[in-house]
Amino acid sequence: MTRRAALTRRAILAHGVASAALCALPALAQGEGRVLSIGGSVTEIIHALGQGHRLIARDTSSTFPPVVMDLPDVGYARALSPEGVLSVAPDLILAMQDAGPPETIAVLHASGIPFIPVPDAQDGPGILEKIAIVGEALGVPDRARALINETRAALEATSAATTEIAPKDRKRVLFILSLRGGRILAGGQHTQADGIIKMAGAVNAVTAFDGYKQMTDEAVIAAAPDAILMMTRGGDHVVEDEILLSLPAIRTTPAAQSGTVVRMPGLYLLGFGPRTAQAARDLHAKLYAASGAGDDADPS
Repeated sequence: MTRRAALTRRAILAHGVASAALCALPALAQGEGRVLSIGGSVTEIIHALGQGHRLIARDTSSTFPPVVMDLPDVGYARALSPEGVLSVAPDLILAMQDAGPPETIAVLHASGIPFIPVPDAQDGPGILEKIAIVGEALGVPDRARALINETRAALEATSAATTEIAPKDRKRVLFILSLRGGRILAGGQHTQADGIIKMAGAVNAVTAFDGYKQMTDEAVIAAAPDAILMMTRGGDHVVEDEILLSLPAIRTTPAAQSGTVVRMPGLYLLGFGPRTAQAARDLHAKLYAASGAGDDADPS
């Protein structure tokens, strides 16, 4: 075993993978076995490694590449049922670390099916770690190393392109996850939203808390964002720009004055997978475009 492979296995063990699961991995190393992917970025990585043919099912958040939409859907990653997962008879489960609920994960561990949790990422090194763990679990470490090198180069190029903005000129961005009864649920520090904003050469306007929390109108006004960032949504979840910018908490902000609302597909924006370097570049272009607001022409 190479030093890199040994380090990857230790990384997998550090994230709570049972030794029984690791022992089962060599049987899957020849590109065989029925793989269930839970987590949009996990699914993207599997395909980027050229292993999409092994997928037999996915979770609801796995929507890219489009071909995965033809696979059976076992449910939302954080609200899985043991019956739904076991019904597709996987030989290996690769799941985002916060998949759940815990009761379901306990049943899946007890089933004896190798279950590999893949840690969340909020920055470039986290993406590379995810690729290494997925590549090791699938028995394709060489392909993983190639994808890591490619992804690292893309991230470095993006960083060079987006960090040329002088600190005093960097846009202050408020990421709004949702609006509940007119209250803003925003992305604070140490979140994927915070990570992508910084990778795009901007500043998270929210510094008072970690995670995703509701903000008072006074806190939003004090944050003084230059731009509002949201995920592209459909159906009843759509909040038109005019309505958004007219909210009492937002209408006096610089973002409302300039009409700057940027919307991007959620998995592309916050997935932290192989496409993240390009997502950061796209966000940078939208934030610093002369016209202000961006469009919705991103990959889904």
